[in-house]
Amino acid sequence: MANLRAAQKQMTRRLLMESGLDLFRTKGYAATTIDDIATAAGTTRVTFYAYFPTRSDLMKALIAEQLNDSLQRTASAEHGSTALGLVATVAEGTPAAIHAWIRQTAESWPVIWPLIRIGRDAAAIDPELADLVERWLEEAISDIEDGLTAAGRFAPHQRRFRGVLAMAELDYVAQHWERAGWKLDREQLLQELGDSWVRQLT
Repeated sequence: MANLRAAQKQMTRRLLMESGLDLFRTKGYAATTIDDIATAAGTTRVTFYAYFPTRSDLMKALIAEQLNDSLQRTASAEHGSTALGLVATVAEGTPAAIHAWIRQTAESWPVIWPLIRIGRDAAAIDPELADLVERWLEEAISDIEDGLTAAGRFAPHQRRFRGVLAMAELDYVAQHWERAGWKLDREQLLQELGDSWVRQLT
């Protein structure tokens, strides 16, 4: 019986998160109310509050859980979260490894970057979310810095900034590639992006 209750609680929480994400995408964060989310999930406002004290907390859970799951990030005492695969890829520093990581990550773009856009929209109106997405990107920058440090590549003062450049490029490309009109197909775009990462990180 206890296992059934735990499974039901997990399912309710997942439905609230999925409903919130769908509504944030279609209506926008500002226009979506807690009642909207609860109704879409087939539950009530009271049930919503049993899982998330505020709408901001739901948004934080979406960023922390969905982004980290999609990119295989795990909890890190030092950085908040870390992607060990990214650290290892940067440390290895071969073109093949970097291109493979870029291609693998690109498979998650349809999930990741709409959520990042929603997070940035939410941050503009919700003080609790002010730097949520940027802090998450800083964690990825730290992974690149850690990989460069492990490899002993570049001077210490260069490593973090190399990570900043690489993640800024990835962030922009991932958010705009479908509608930017860059005259590249997806394969060409990933090849160019991977080549740029190779130049910056090796």
